[in-house]
Amino acid sequence: MDKDLIRELTTYVHNAEKEKREITKITAELYPELTIEEGYLVQEELIREKLKEGHKIIGPKMGITSEAKMKQMNVDNPIYGYVFDYMVVEEGDSISIADYIHPKVEPEIGFILDRDLEGPGITPLDVLRATEYVFPSIEIIDSRYENFNFTLPDVVADNTSAAGAVFGTYLRRPEELELDVVGVTLSINGEIKSLGAGAAVLGNPANSVARLANMLAEKGEKVKAGQPILTGGITAAVRLSPGDFVQAKYGGLGDVSFFVKE
Repeated sequence: MDKDLIRELTTYVHNAEKEKREITKITAELYPELTIEEGYLVQEELIREKLKEGHKIIGPKMGITSEAKMKQMNVDNPIYGYVFDYMVVEEGDSISIADYIHPKVEPEIGFILDRDLEGPGITPLDVLRATEYVFPSIEIIDSRYENFNFTLPDVVADNTSAAGAVFGTYLRRPEELELDVVGVTLSINGEIKSLGAGAAVLGNPANSVARLANMLAEKGEKVKAGQPILTGGITAAVRLSPGDFVQAKYGGLGDVSFFVKE
């Protein structure tokens, strides 16, 4: 994949995000043969562009962390992208629907490490030993592709639909919880829309962080201490509308919420 094509595809998805408009997936017409590896090349260029614009990476985020979904898509690993500073929403604050295309939300368990983790060979136990605390969060996803219609390489190139993150303020040491059995309910305007447990994320969210560390090691990178890590959606994603009050409640891990306006 030559550099000109990488830049062309990067501009394609980057402009869609900035202009808040839907685009046809890359693999439909522009470059049907796009692979996951090439999707990451586009993502890396996209990240460089955002950094040039003065944005800062807050932390990594994982996607496709359901074993059933991975099997369905015939992949061995989840995917990852990055949350940037302009995407962060303060807990209890409001977002404007006009700042997105077709946003959805999913609750996730976040991790903060007290030391870097560098693969290969990182295990979930390594992750738990390196974890300073876990916290509740809600990720806002907003694929730039029409109707959330994409292949895996497409969504990788689009920074895994990253659009927003609400980090809860309730912090717990990982040994204080059984992360796989932490129950979560996602409610909109007081009505439960979806529910699940930590085991929905690769059996345990710590597995997700371990996979991330080992995947990054293939590029000579590591999971950094102090960065919030979103481990993957625990429930199905739910579409947002103006006027919504969104709340995710976690067993033993508090809750996190925000409002949606026009």
